[in-house]
Amino acid sequence: MKGELRVKRIYQPPSKDDGYRVFVERLWPRGVSRERAALDVWLKEIAPSTELRKWFNHEPAKWPEFMERYRSELDADPSFIGEILDRLAKGNVTLLYASREEEYNAANALATVIRKSKFKSPR
Repeated sequence: MKGELRVKRIYQPPSKDDGYRVFVERLWPRGVSRERAALDVWLKEIAPSTELRKWFNHEPAKWPEFMERYRSELDADPSFIGEILDRLAKGNVTLLYASREEEYNAANALATVIRKSKFKSPR
């Protein structure tokens, strides 16, 4: 990978170091305009399913099982990860999340999957 994969809360101001900004949740965050978000793309399809998100409910004890289930969902359609990897080959990519939970959120889960998986090399 040429670029760096980063994770950031969508409420934080954009930075030139962010590179390609990808919002990775299914629901749009309250109080954030599209302009303020400064997104390049909203990949709601790559977010955990509504059922998985509701089951997890940001409970740290469920994180290991959440990661397994989320990885299974991602395996079903790797095209979105391919899109992120293509962007990483060109520069930085920042995965954005809205949750107040800084550790146990969809963006960190996705970053972990990308960093520790067969998806490491571009398509």
